[in-house]
Amino acid sequence: MNVSDQLLQILTDAGIRQVFGLTGDALNHFVDAIRKQEKVEWITVRHEETAAYAAYAQAALSGNIAVCAGTVGPGALHLINGLYNAKKERVPVLAITGQVPTVQQGTNYFQEVDLKKMFDDVCAYQAIIRTPEEAPRVILRAMRIALAQNAVCRIELPADVAAMDAAGEHFIGPVPVSNAVLVPDERSLRAAADALDAGKRITILAGAGCRGAREEVLRLAEKLQAPIVHTTRAADIFDRGTPGVVGITGLIGIPPAYHAVMNCDRLLMLGTDFPYDAFLPSGTLTIQVDQRLENIGNRTPVAVGVHGDVKPAVDRLLQLVQTREDGKFRSTLMEAHTKWVANEKEAADPKHDHEPLHPQIFARAIDEQAAEDAIFTIETGTSAIWAFRNIGFHKERRILGSFNHGSMGVGLPAAIGAQALYPGRETWAMVGDGSFVMGMQDFLTAVERKLPIKIIVFNNSELGFVKLEMEESGLAPQYGALNQFNPNFADYARLCGGEGVRVEHAKDIAAAVQMAKNSTKPFIIDAVVTGGEVSFPPHITLKQVLGFGRSKVKEGVLAISGNARQWQNLSEEIETTLGKLL
Repeated sequence: MNVSDQLLQILTDAGIRQVFGLTGDALNHFVDAIRKQEKVEWITVRHEETAAYAAYAQAALSGNIAVCAGTVGPGALHLINGLYNAKKERVPVLAITGQVPTVQQGTNYFQEVDLKKMFDDVCAYQAIIRTPEEAPRVILRAMRIALAQNAVCRIELPADVAAMDAAGEHFIGPVPVSNAVLVPDERSLRAAADALDAGKRITILAGAGCRGAREEVLRLAEKLQAPIVHTTRAADIFDRGTPGVVGITGLIGIPPAYHAVMNCDRLLMLGTDFPYDAFLPSGTLTIQVDQRLENIGNRTPVAVGVHGDVKPAVDRLLQLVQTREDGKFRSTLMEAHTKWVANEKEAADPKHDHEPLHPQIFARAIDEQAAEDAIFTIETGTSAIWAFRNIGFHKERRILGSFNHGSMGVGLPAAIGAQALYPGRETWAMVGDGSFVMGMQDFLTAVERKLPIKIIVFNNSELGFVKLEMEESGLAPQYGALNQFNPNFADYARLCGGEGVRVEHAKDIAAAVQMAKNSTKPFIIDAVVTGGEVSFPPHITLKQVLGFGRSKVKEGVLAISGNARQWQNLSEEIETTLGKLL
C-alpha cells in the first residue's frame, strides 16, 4: 500500500463514494488507487471549477464531506472559485491537490505554485503531506476540521510522496460525526422573551440556520402573530405557500417581505447573517439567535443576542413568550403576500405571448411540472429572480446556488453534483446564458455520466443583471460589454449527445418542460426570452429612480442618434412592462 492507497482507504472508511476532478502527473497514483477498487468512483470533469462546485452541491445536500481534486499549480488554482462558494455557504468540502516533487519545491519548478499561500484564505486547514509517516494524521485532521467547522480543507499530495510506501497506520481511526446541539443560556433567552413580549409588531427574519427547526419556528410565529420573512438560502425551508410566510427580502425580494422587516418594532433574526444592511431597519429593537457568536450584531445593532442553535432557542422561547391575540400586522402582510403571488402568477401566464418571451412564463411552467422532491440549482443573475419569484420550493424540494459568494457559473456544475449524489431525484438548473457559457463544456460530463439533468437557459443574449446594475447607477447599457453571442443551445445539447429544444413561442413552453422532465438524457431548454423584462426591487429609493431616469435619458439620446441596440432595448422595456400593466 502506498500513500495514495492509504488516502483513498481513509476516504472510503469515511463514506466518500465520489471524487470530482481532472487528473495529472501528481494525482495519477491517487487515480490509480481508485482504479483498483469499486467503492469510490472518479468523475472526470472538463474544468476543475466544475469539480469544486459539484462537491459543494453534494456537501450542501448531504451534510457530509464531499471531495474534489486538481493537480499541481494550474489544476489546483482552477478549484479556488468553487471552493470559495463552499466556504461562503459553510459546507464541508475536501480538496485534494497534487504538488511538484518535494526535491523540486522552492526552485520555481515547472507548474510549481505556493499552494499554501494561495489557499490560505479559503481553507480552514491545509494538510500538507511531507512524509508518509505524517500523512494519516494530517489527512484525518483535515477531515475532522471540515466536518466540525463546515469548512473547506485541503490535502496537498506531492508527486513523489504519493507513490511512497504508506506508514503511520496506527493513527488511522474513524472520523467522528457530531450531532451536538448548542443550547443557549437561560439569561439571554429570558431577555429575548421579555423584549418580544414588549413589542406590538414582531417580524421573524429566518435564515438557513432554521433548517431542522421549521415546525418550531412556525409555532413561534403563530404564537407571536409574527410574519416570517426569509433569506434566499431559506427559501426551501419556508416556502411561499406556508401560512405566515410573506416572502423573501433583499435586492431580489418582494414588497410584503420588505415592509414586514422595515415596519416592525421587534425584529427576531433566526440563524442568519443577512448581509444587506440597506434592507434592515434602523432604530428597531433586534433580537438575534445564531450558532456563531461573531455573527451577532454583525449587520445591525442587536439589543439581545442569543448564542446557540435555532431549534433549542425557539423551543425555549415557545415556553417563555406570551401568546398574542392581535394579529392585524401579520394578517395584513399575509394578504399583501397572497395578492403579490397571484399577480406574479398572472404575469407568468402564457397568454402574455410577447416575443421574445417573458422569462417568468418558463419558471411558472417548471414549478407546475417539477417533482415534489426536485433539486433546483439557481444561477446568480436574473435567472434567480425568475426562480425565486415564480417557483414554490415546497415539500422536499431543495435549492443550491452561490447565494453568499455570488459567482456566476454555479448552475450546471451544482446540478451535476446533485444528480450524481441522488440519481433518482429530478434536478433542474435555472441558468442565464452568460452563466451557462462559462462552463458549458461540462455538459459533456453530464452526457458521459448519463446524468438526466434538466437545464433551462434563459437566453436573452445579454448579461441581464449587469445591465440592470448599469441602469440603476445611471449609465446607459454598454452593449459592447453586455452582448452574448450564443449558439442554438438545443443544437449544442444534441451535438454533445444529450437532448434539447429551442422555445420561441409561448404555446410550446409546457410541452418543452414535459419533454425535459421525461428525458433520460441531459436536456437543455433554450428559452429565447426578452432582455427588456424589468424586475423591480421590493422598494425603490429616490437614488434608484434618479439613476434609472438618467440611464433612460442617455439611452434615448443614443437611440435618437442612430444606435439601434439602445432603441431595441428601450422598445423592449416599454413593450414588456406596459404590456403587462395594460
